Amino acid sequence: MIAIAHFIAISCYLGAAAVAAAPLARPVRAPVAAVLAVLGIGVAAHVSAIVAFAMRADAVPLTGLGPALSFAGAALALTLLIVEALARDVSLTLVAAPLAAVPTIFANVIGMTPGRSAEGMRGIWLFSHIALSFVGIAAFATAAAAGMMYLVQHRELKSRRFGMIFRVFPPLATLDRVNHLAAIAGWLGLTLGVVLASTYSVEYHELNMPQLVWGFGAWIAVTCIALGRLARGWQAQRAAKYSSVAFVLVLVLYVAFRVAAPATGQFL
Repeated sequence: MIAIAHFIAISCYLGAAAVAAAPLARPVRAPVAAVLAVLGIGVAAHVSAIVAFAMRADAVPLTGLGPALSFAGAALALTLLIVEALARDVSLTLVAAPLAAVPTIFANVIGMTPGRSAEGMRGIWLFSHIALSFVGIAAFATAAAAGMMYLVQHRELKSRRFGMIFRVFPPLATLDRVNHLAAIAGWLGLTLGVVLASTYSVEYHELNMPQLVWGFGAWIAVTCIALGRLARGWQAQRAAKYSSVAFVLVLVLYVAFRVAAPATGQFL
């Protein structure tokens, strides 16, 4: 059941991106309702897979590499669904939906194997820090996706090309607003996640240096963007550029640590 639910979720995420791309092929209105419906089905199937895993394994569905990747995909897909529903737009789906499918695919390939369980308050502490970190990363990814789309559309406007991208993408102001709000949400989620992770490591003497370095690196990246927007008044183009580059660097750092780390079955 878990594998089938994951397959449905992956299919829906990729299908939502395909439906959202319809205006690129022919001049039609953005299929907001259809994209939201497909995304909603995917998120529902994904959540059911995570719940089924938690019940079967009798463990928090965030420890272990496979479950953690699955939860990351679900968090990003749910964030995307909420953003697109509020904005009544589907452009972010072109980028973020396949991005949600990727960790879900890897979760299925690696296998949904639980990591070490933690009981009582320790389990709640562990669950909270991982969940908040994933929410922060999902929001950060949303900000980066909006930033990339902003840069593409801004380049089209500067070159005075008013083709498919100009017709399909939302206004620059909308992309800038999504980037702004998602960056703030990402900072809040990662700040709480990093604080809980640090205190957890001190309390239970479990220091995972690659995990902490990666977490602090992601937090520093999103903090710079949030402070740039709030305190230094970064304009939309600069914020979009920094968001996109910073998120790519965070992903590269993650891949580097995963390749170098000998341990398996952990959050990172």
